[in-house]
Amino acid sequence: MQQQTTANNNAQKAMNKNHGGHELFDMQELLNCSISAMDQFMIFRQYAQDQELLSLIDKQYQFMQSQYNLTAECFKTGQEPSQKTSTYLIKEVTPTVFGMKQSSPKKPIQSLADVNDAGVCGFMQGIVKKHASLLTTAALEATNPVVRRVLASQVQNFIEISYELFLYQNKNAYYQVPQLNDADMQQILNTFLPIAETPQMPESNKGTALH
Repeated sequence: MQQQTTANNNAQKAMNKNHGGHELFDMQELLNCSISAMDQFMIFRQYAQDQELLSLIDKQYQFMQSQYNLTAECFKTGQEPSQKTSTYLIKEVTPTVFGMKQSSPKKPIQSLADVNDAGVCGFMQGIVKKHASLLTTAALEATNPVVRRVLASQVQNFIEISYELFLYQNKNAYYQVPQLNDADMQQILNTFLPIAETPQMPESNKGTALH
C-alpha cells in the first residue's frame, strides 16, 4: 500500500514538472495579466452608463473568469482541466459602418468625471488585445501539451471578444473605419493571385541522401 502511494506521488510530481522554463515564466505573466484584466474590467464597470455596455462587461468578465480558472488548473496539474474549453459566441453581429464622420478632437482626461462609455470600451479593447497576444506567445512557448492546447483554444475566443467590442464601438461611432476609394481597393485586392498546386518532385530527387 505504501509503495503504491509513493508511486502515485512520484507520478504526480513528474506531471507537475512537465513544464519548461520559458513556459513557466510566460504562464506566470499570463495568469497575472489575466487577473489584472478582470480587475480592470470591474474598475471600469462603475464608469459605464449604457446598459448594453454594462451587459457586455458582465458577459465578457464571466467568460474571462472561466478561462482563467481552467488555465490555472491545467497549469498546476499538467492534466486536462475539469471543465472543457468553450467557444465565445457573439449574440448579434451588426454590419460594420465604414467611413469617417466629423467628431470632436481627442485629448487625455483631466479628472475621473471625464470618463465616459467611449473611454471605457476603449480601455477594454486594449486589455483584450494585449491578452490575445500574451496567449499566443505563451502557447508558442508551452512545453506541456495540455497547457499549449488550452492556451491555443483561447486565442480565437479573445479575438471574438475583441471583435464584439469593436462592433459596439463602431455602432456608436467610437471606432470609425476609413476606406480606400474603389480604384485603390480593387488594385490591392487584385495584387495577389492563387498559385497552382505544387508539382510533384521528379523521381530522381526522391529519397536523395544528404552527404
